[in-house]
Amino acid sequence: MSAEKERIAKYLARAGVASRRAVEAMIAEGRIVLNGQKLETPATLVDGSEDIRVDGKPVQVKDKTRLFLFHKPAGLVTSHKDEKDRETVFDYLKSHYPDLPRLISVGRLDLTTEGLLLLTNDGALSRYMELPQTGWTRSYRVRVFGLWNDKKAARLQKGMQVDGVRYAPIKATFERQTGDNIWLNVSLQEGKNREIRKVMEALELQVNRLIRVSYGPFLLNKLEKGAVIEVPEKQLKSSVPQDRLSL
Repeated sequence: MSAEKERIAKYLARAGVASRRAVEAMIAEGRIVLNGQKLETPATLVDGSEDIRVDGKPVQVKDKTRLFLFHKPAGLVTSHKDEKDRETVFDYLKSHYPDLPRLISVGRLDLTTEGLLLLTNDGALSRYMELPQTGWTRSYRVRVFGLWNDKKAARLQKGMQVDGVRYAPIKATFERQTGDNIWLNVSLQEGKNREIRKVMEALELQVNRLIRVSYGPFLLNKLEKGAVIEVPEKQLKSSVPQDRLSL
């Protein structure tokens, strides 16, 4: 089955050549050649099998978008390199899953935070998924030490300002108590740096375990700690707008 065709301006934009509008200007300037012929219209349809050249240089075919779910253990740094020489997520993946392509993370999880980390080979998709405007909820199970009550839940729900940083509303509900600790279910959409730890500390609650269980439509479910699985293309296409994918 051949790949689905799309307008060349869109194809080149997704390939990282330039924005659609800039590609249209390049076509008007005669800078783009398709199968040996100077391209005349941005409405031309392509599927990537063609010989496309920009300023005489062939356009590299962009790899198909892939997305993976990783159950991050505590103790791994979400970075490709760590200045303190600590083991990173990508060190771990390289040693345990050497056949994976080069990946980047969708956002980060702190060193001691566990749970769902999304990984992709598509930088544009990663940026899209990280944006608060995407509207995706991040959900966590949070174990805290301290007193929990409805007043604190209401403060979180209204949004808080901590050390000059404004945090959007956070939903937190009581799950259960284990000894001196309380488990909470926490959901938010922004995901600022160390957001949950900072707002809980402002409420005199000490976070001693933090597990992300979902990110938008993608769930940790029963994925074992340290395991990684690829999101099926069908699920990826149903979860992410088509213009954000290269499939």
